[in-house]
Amino acid sequence: MKKRELISYLDEYLRLAEFKDYGPQGLQVEAAKEEIERVALAVDVAPPIVRAAADWGADLLLVHHGILWRTVERIAGPLGERVRLLLENGMHLYAAHLALDGHPEVGNNAVLARMFGVEIREWWCAPMGVPIGVIGTVVEKRPLSQLVSQIQKQLNTQPRVLAYGPDTVHTLAIVSGFGADKIAEAKSLGADTFLTGETSHANYWAAADYGINVIYAGHYATETVGVRALGEHLVNQFGLEVHFFDFPTIM
Repeated sequence: MKKRELISYLDEYLRLAEFKDYGPQGLQVEAAKEEIERVALAVDVAPPIVRAAADWGADLLLVHHGILWRTVERIAGPLGERVRLLLENGMHLYAAHLALDGHPEVGNNAVLARMFGVEIREWWCAPMGVPIGVIGTVVEKRPLSQLVSQIQKQLNTQPRVLAYGPDTVHTLAIVSGFGADKIAEAKSLGADTFLTGETSHANYWAAADYGINVIYAGHYATETVGVRALGEHLVNQFGLEVHFFDFPTIM
């Protein structure tokens, strides 16, 4: 597939232009090759990930967390190493951050809702103006302990739980990655349980203050589902070969 066709399709499908972000998204590093057959998927960009993708023969590395954030002053140091590795291996880099959190089909939060049986009622949590989180009804009501077990198994993670809400989960709010500062907002929207990624000391007591269950499933774990779903979409749409490279962090 031609590079320009795939990039154009991704930009449009992910509605990239609608999402203001913390740095430029989409094609972040452009290599020389024009044909793309193999797409490597990952959450982050780091030298071990780029090397693994290169060993597999990837033409493009598609990630959630790219390498351009806020003001980039120079292509040197760790950033320079990442760019050099990509170009030395003829690999394009495409990043989709908030746009992949908030996509209604392959977005992290929409996918998590489907995984755990949530019928989405509304979108919420708009860090840069466009909502990326979801909240909705748990179709088959279940004990909190059962939901936590499902999260542990399906995301291959060790959730940390603040059980200050009801024993049975009825309404679940979801924000992948970091959403610890959204506990009060989740409660105000009617959630009795809130699933997010990264923990926070500063927001620890909010769960008790507002009487809500908070499940911290890991920043990394909650953001593996979007790139995987997007990869499946590309396989179905274009027949591209994709592979997810799993490099979990402790966060």
